[in-house]
Amino acid sequence: MNLIWLYRSYLPRRLFIICLIHLIFAGVFMIQGGVSAPNFIILMTDDQSWVGTSLKMNPDDARTRSDFFLTPNVERLAETGMRFSRGYAPAPYCCPTRRSVLIGQTPARHIYQKDQRNWTTRYREQLSLPQMLKQAEPDYRTAHFGKWDMRFDHVSPEAMGYDLSDGDTSNETGGGKGSGGPAAQRDPKQIFGITQRTCEFMEQQQRSGNPFFVQVSHYAVHLDIYYRDQTLAKVEKLKSGQKHSMPTFAAMTHDVDQGIGILMEKIHSLGLENSTYIFFLSDNGGRNTLPGEPLRNLPRNFPLRDGKGSVYEGGIRVPFIINGPGVQGGVVSHVPVTGLDIFPTMAALVGNKFELPEALDGGDLTSIMMHRGKGIVSRGQPFLFFHQAVARSPETALIMGDYKLVKTWNKNRLELFNISTDLEEAKDLSVRHVGKVEKMHHLMVNFLANIDAETRKTGTKSEVYENAKPKF
Repeated sequence: MNLIWLYRSYLPRRLFIICLIHLIFAGVFMIQGGVSAPNFIILMTDDQSWVGTSLKMNPDDARTRSDFFLTPNVERLAETGMRFSRGYAPAPYCCPTRRSVLIGQTPARHIYQKDQRNWTTRYREQLSLPQMLKQAEPDYRTAHFGKWDMRFDHVSPEAMGYDLSDGDTSNETGGGKGSGGPAAQRDPKQIFGITQRTCEFMEQQQRSGNPFFVQVSHYAVHLDIYYRDQTLAKVEKLKSGQKHSMPTFAAMTHDVDQGIGILMEKIHSLGLENSTYIFFLSDNGGRNTLPGEPLRNLPRNFPLRDGKGSVYEGGIRVPFIINGPGVQGGVVSHVPVTGLDIFPTMAALVGNKFELPEALDGGDLTSIMMHRGKGIVSRGQPFLFFHQAVARSPETALIMGDYKLVKTWNKNRLELFNISTDLEEAKDLSVRHVGKVEKMHHLMVNFLANIDAETRKTGTKSEVYENAKPKF
């Protein structure tokens, strides 16, 4: 029986029109590839540079890939999904990024606060990704495998809403205790153990008929350097590059790529491609140096400036790919996006009807995902924001459109760059565009003041962590 005829026959005209509108919108979403309760995977690597894979993050610029590393599965993920040339981690360090992705807030709100004694309590009260999904659809099952790193307060994955996890792995590296490597291991950086647990979790949920969310947080390619013997033998045959030339690190990079490939094959074998979204990103930019690395002709993160720990592009711009139903493969989007956008995007994709926290700093990417990477992301603030202080060197960056303002607080220095034409951040335009600097600086300091963020280095990491311990 025709559904529209049924509605028309038994409903008053006004109610019929309202129902028809809802049907049309639902149909459009289904045509575009949306599903009512999709599966979600956040696939996060550690310290992987924007140019740390063999995928050109900007196809028109040969410099935007590694000149030595092999990552065919990252390339395949982009070929079947959408890569973002201007993808950003929420922070230039791992712990702040991981905390931020989980609740959709800049770390300026929950780590770099003036009131350090209460940030742990406030953080635990925030709505988390797994909690949001279960609120929208109670059938969701959630898991976190790999690096957790909530080192300030050691809140557990279960306390933040995950059903299954590897526990509080703190800032482990996946390669044993202390500094080690380069060395061969059977399961380097626990890449294949993490992947196996993820595959088993997905298979279990597929059998049970439950939608799922799993975050796969790899320890690679963070130090220490571990790899498989056969992988090292393979990459040692490759020609060294000008910015990347260390075979052991290349082997570790290739191994984590193999883990990504195994995960993709499992999704295929379970028939989950049309119901699963994958968000792939690194927790921060790549390191500037590696122990024992040969001399290079170019910086490791070239053409980006600086690296991990810095709010210049090398510290925050990262590989960023979204793959899933309705996302056309092979598309490159130049719209600026951040890991903070994952929370509101997943909420939109699951059809969340509950009010989201006002303090979310990301925006919904679904219109970009479903329209070939084009469009505008609506966020609470008209800019992307990066900030660190407290136990870190105080730095802030604000990006609006093509322009980026960087403030180094202990030097009271402001720098302005046009990152659309000056990817290397080599040309400071602050003297030429004084009005723009004043406007962006006003937005920067006002936002920090409104959220009561600290703009000083207040102590060593151990001192700050001790002050922040919850007093239960």
